[in-house]
Amino acid sequence: MLTFARLGSALMIMPGVGDSFISTRIRLLFALSFSFIMMPLISNFITEVPTGFALYVILATEVIIGLFIGTIARIFMAALDTAGMLVSIHSGLANAQVFNPSFAAQGSLFGAFLSVTGIVLLFASNLYGVLLYGLYDSYRMFPIGAEMMTGDMSEVVVRAVATSFKTGVQIAAPFIIVSFLLYVGMGVLARLMPQIQVFILSLPIQILLSLLCMSLVVSAALMFWLHKYEDAINFFFSGGG
Repeated sequence: MLTFARLGSALMIMPGVGDSFISTRIRLLFALSFSFIMMPLISNFITEVPTGFALYVILATEVIIGLFIGTIARIFMAALDTAGMLVSIHSGLANAQVFNPSFAAQGSLFGAFLSVTGIVLLFASNLYGVLLYGLYDSYRMFPIGAEMMTGDMSEVVVRAVATSFKTGVQIAAPFIIVSFLLYVGMGVLARLMPQIQVFILSLPIQILLSLLCMSLVVSAALMFWLHKYEDAINFFFSGGG
């Protein structure tokens, strides 16, 4: 029960297994199987199994810790959605909303594409194993029965959000630069030739340039995010946070 409380709650919201397009039964069975596999290893961190009301208190604490770990992993995934929204805004496709399965909500067109591709990369690069090892390593950071460090946990969430947003902006930087140069060029053209309807010309050119830029930088952008994700997970889950 103590093992499943933390691991199960974390896996229910972590990217990949915890996504909305995965069946709830599959998530539950995976969490149970993983808990049984990890139980012999985690038993070394359990000095004494409490009874009575103390057991319920520790179970609630374990659930909160698991939700905290899963939330941190999910926040770093949000960098792709942030980048996709910035790309859509600067490509003239901000109103093209589609269903983003990674967040079970409406999102930008590029955000849904980058989020789904990011999930594929997590499994293709075996980075998901780092997340699972982070769950095991969390027992060193948050021992069973120890007092929760709510202040430190809040600080970690704030730093994770800042890191995720910064990564999203860095991924979208080429599109921001291209859009800025296009606006400058259209502004100069409007001053030189006032009779031209600049706004009618700018939107299709902006979309074409954004699609061309996406085809050129999508590979490098996803690899950049993958390295940043790995560094962030190793930093926050290894006690560096």
